[in-house]
Amino acid sequence: MSDSLFSENHYQPLAARMRPDRIEHFYGQEHLLAPGKPLREAIVGGHLHSMILWGPPGVGKTTLARMIAQGADARFENISAVLAGVKEIRGAIASAQQERESRHRKTVLFVDEVHRFNKAQQDAFLPFIEDGTIYLVGATTENPSFELNNALLSRCRVYALRPLTNEHIRQVVVRALDDIERGFKGKLLLDDDALELLVSVADGDARRALNILEISADLVDEKVAPGRIDTVLLQQVAVSDPRRFDKGGDYFYDQISALHKAVRGSSPDAALYWLVRMLDGGCEPLYLARRLVRMASEDVGNADPRALSIALDAWNVQERLGSPEGELTLAQAVIYLAVAPKSNAVYRAYNAARADIQNMPSLEVPLHLRNAPTKLMQEMDYGKAYRYAHDEPGAFAAGENYFPEALKSRQYYEPSERGLEAKITEKLNRLRQLNRDSSQQRYRATSGETPCNG
Repeated sequence: MSDSLFSENHYQPLAARMRPDRIEHFYGQEHLLAPGKPLREAIVGGHLHSMILWGPPGVGKTTLARMIAQGADARFENISAVLAGVKEIRGAIASAQQERESRHRKTVLFVDEVHRFNKAQQDAFLPFIEDGTIYLVGATTENPSFELNNALLSRCRVYALRPLTNEHIRQVVVRALDDIERGFKGKLLLDDDALELLVSVADGDARRALNILEISADLVDEKVAPGRIDTVLLQQVAVSDPRRFDKGGDYFYDQISALHKAVRGSSPDAALYWLVRMLDGGCEPLYLARRLVRMASEDVGNADPRALSIALDAWNVQERLGSPEGELTLAQAVIYLAVAPKSNAVYRAYNAARADIQNMPSLEVPLHLRNAPTKLMQEMDYGKAYRYAHDEPGAFAAGENYFPEALKSRQYYEPSERGLEAKITEKLNRLRQLNRDSSQQRYRATSGETPCNG
């Protein structure tokens, strides 16, 4: 559809043309923009304050910033942290100062991808926020708690925006199809299946939906089906457009967290969903394999030691065969981990031992545990009185101490009552009782007490 709509001298992408200019045309974010909500009241009432808009792409961060400026009759200045540097920041501040002094007009400075600015660049805004030169509206897809300075956060209110629902995307698309001035003026047709496919592949991103729609419109065969977009055409356009997945960003860590918690919570179906979701988004399979090995030790542990072998085998298959065979073994492993009995006893024991080592001095190895390969060492009592466990009844030297003296009664590993660890618990309880009995016998022998048989 290459008519005059797409051949104007000042062409704008469909997503830019369809940007809402009134809050009534803004879809989504009801938790912030419903009547009576603070952000809506600020926009409608023209009450400016500095803020951070945190949310995924295509949910309206830039649009909200423009509405905020428009509602307050303020000048709108836009810079991108991806492209801007110190020069651009100084220029934006200078323009805001001039606007304030000459026209007594406020400036909303919109900074897209604000998390890309380093600490010094973020700090550069602070005095001008405080003296009212600018009202900062920063947009970010990353968690502000991790990416923005505390000093900047303390001067801004954070609003968390959510992905758009399918119904929101549907409304955005229908409006673009019907809009006479900025959209397709009713000249483009999508059947119900095509519309639902477009809504689905948009994945909560209005900009993505409109971009796919516009590209599809350019590819319509006007001779065969004038103005009609079907599912075949949409699939061709959308096939190379992966679902939302930001490697190394919030979405990445949120999804791996969900996968880990689903395995820990013994939900094989949810665990499989998050695994496939990450693979579909482009996550490196070997990274997922490594995480599964971690889960096998941290959350299954000795309740089912086979879990670690299965996770390692899946990793090995992924390395050797690649896709798609490797992904299937990852799915097998994640399901096994989810249904396996759970224990974090090894994880807790490791952390407890590590804490002791970090917080205590370097305790010496007791003499009886030291090796004595030389005569000098033997004369210094290295290895003296060591009891060789295999020569003891049951191959267990009851009462022997293998710790430094200061830690001789320490216990790190407390197995659960699940899976194989239930049997491990029985064995450790029996061995610990033998140790206690041996200690009592030694005490009686050294104190001269006579055992009471009555």
